[in-house]
Amino acid sequence: MIFPRKKSAENPRPWWETNLPAKSSRSKIFITALLASCLGGFLGVTATGGTIFSSANIVRSSSIIERAPDSVAGIAQRVLPSVVSINTRSTSGGGTGSGFVFDSNGYILTNNHVIADVADGKGSLRVTLNNGDVYDGTIVGRDASYDLAIIKIAATNLPALQFGDSEKVAVGDPVIAIGSPLGLSGTVTLGIISAKDRPVTAGESGTESSFINALQTDAAINPGNSGGPLVDATGAVIGVNSAIASLGTSSQTGSIGLGFAIPINQAKKTADQLIKSGKATYPVLGVSLDMNFTGVGALVAKSSSAILAGGPAAKAGIKAGDIIIEFEGKTINAPEELIVAIRAKNVGDKVTLTYYRDSKEVTVSVTLEAAKN
Repeated sequence: MIFPRKKSAENPRPWWETNLPAKSSRSKIFITALLASCLGGFLGVTATGGTIFSSANIVRSSSIIERAPDSVAGIAQRVLPSVVSINTRSTSGGGTGSGFVFDSNGYILTNNHVIADVADGKGSLRVTLNNGDVYDGTIVGRDASYDLAIIKIAATNLPALQFGDSEKVAVGDPVIAIGSPLGLSGTVTLGIISAKDRPVTAGESGTESSFINALQTDAAINPGNSGGPLVDATGAVIGVNSAIASLGTSSQTGSIGLGFAIPINQAKKTADQLIKSGKATYPVLGVSLDMNFTGVGALVAKSSSAILAGGPAAKAGIKAGDIIIEFEGKTINAPEELIVAIRAKNVGDKVTLTYYRDSKEVTVSVTLEAAKN
């Protein structure tokens, strides 16, 4: 056990004070330690109230986040005002979809299958802008072959989207899909171009099937996204979201990372025709194909009506039963591939194709003609 020492004449102070400095010295040590530990908290103010760093510039922090124009958020802010939600009501029920401002004078581009139920005039069509304004819409024209439609609202000076070039899109390019999946307007999803020139059959009825030479993307696309824009890294629209792949099960109804968009080059061409005349046309070869053919290539149906009299195929010498195996140097594996390859061309284009007949390959040149409406 330790006991305190007694005071003595030689050492009048208690033992615990004998090794400490004088009072004034202790005070200086204490103040120095306090300032060292609290300097940041007191912003350079001494114990007496004086400023230690009289010339220091204090910078105030800001909570404002600056987003680059080419960031996803920056692109979304520019594109969203041009994207609309579309609601339809008909005797068969209601539906929702998306669209975007094609022309500032009130022309909206969307999918044909979005408005098909009210195309006969037995229903209503309403368009909601991104700012919440609601307008009644009228159908200017539609084309089931490309699954595209133009509707008109009574509004002007709308922010139309800038058009990109879908021919220059490369696999791996970043893209953004915007629309109203499941009625959730203004939804933005991010992905890439997964593939190009995918032959996709779209539409919601057998009588109005659409064959699309589609852009494939893994950006989430769900029911209600149809008709909305697919934009590139500059915010320019490169496609019209139109279809999603399905696992074929009744329980799966959403995105599995396989979405498809109509290339904007084709969509713009069709939309211009619809605005001008209410109708659009597309190039044809003038043959009927056997869609049940399971071999490699596209089989011209074995029937007397398979070749259109006086049409492009007839002029080139193509006959019923021929199997078309190449189009413009690209191998044709199925009839859908031939259809979308032809529809990606223009009326009047001269193309080459190779067909197989009697164990021989024949290559011919064909000038595509407009389909008869």
